[in-house]
Amino acid sequence: MELSDPADPVRRLLPHPVTGELFVSPVPPGTGWPDDPAGAATRVATNPGAVRRIAAAGQSLEELQAGISVCRACPRLVEWREQVAVTKRASFADQPYWGRPVPGWGADEPRILVVGLAPAAQGGNRTGRVFTGDRSGDWLFASLHRVGLASQPTSEHAGDGLGLRGVRILAAVRCAPPANKPTTQERDTCAPWLDAELSLVLPSVRAVVALGGFGWEAALKALIARGYAAPPPRPKFGHGSQAILRPATTNGAADGGEVVLFGCYHPSQQNTFTGRLTEPMLDDVLGAAARIGLAG
Repeated sequence: MELSDPADPVRRLLPHPVTGELFVSPVPPGTGWPDDPAGAATRVATNPGAVRRIAAAGQSLEELQAGISVCRACPRLVEWREQVAVTKRASFADQPYWGRPVPGWGADEPRILVVGLAPAAQGGNRTGRVFTGDRSGDWLFASLHRVGLASQPTSEHAGDGLGLRGVRILAAVRCAPPANKPTTQERDTCAPWLDAELSLVLPSVRAVVALGGFGWEAALKALIARGYAAPPPRPKFGHGSQAILRPATTNGAADGGEVVLFGCYHPSQQNTFTGRLTEPMLDDVLGAAARIGLAG
């Protein structure tokens, strides 16, 4: 661990809220952060070509998550996520920030996938766990708990004891973007990580919940790339939308099972504060995914 210098925010050591271990911000790989999949020797992608090569080479979910968590292929996103990690929000000034890409999290053989847009600057970018530590995550995990898919209704930090039942949560873009808006190039650069993760977990997946139109398009595109056929016309996003996707080729889904894609409004503050998304609406979609995903 680097020496602490209280006058230098980059080198200042702060205790993790759960473990009490000291970390600088951003957190170097392999230094003991809860659930950190990477080590000092993990290969780092620094351009789109490297993302494609490293993603394609991942032989296991653990290896893939390690590569995701150290990616530096998008200069704008790297600069932003690390700037946020150093400057911090005042209410979290006493905490270290992860400040790296946020890998998928949850079951290794999921029956249900939840696909969002990107980590929040003061949420997943701080905690290192997708959808953890912000208001969107508060809504998501509370609903997962109500429908029987989470062991507790909150997720504030990595290592807080939360467990998911048959669920894996991931984002289409793995770094927190400025104004929560990744560019088209950043989306496309990050897409091989999603494609590779789906290829490793799809044999067990029966339901995919897409949070927002961005998550819907990313999930639909990735499923089609993995050999699934969408019913014509191309399914459109809407809250409560459903599309049944079936394997179109023998090179796609390993076991030939169909997947139901659900659309759900993103639990953003804009949607929840205005009432566009209510708790019953969120519970309805996640509950339907649970019934399909956990059947049998």
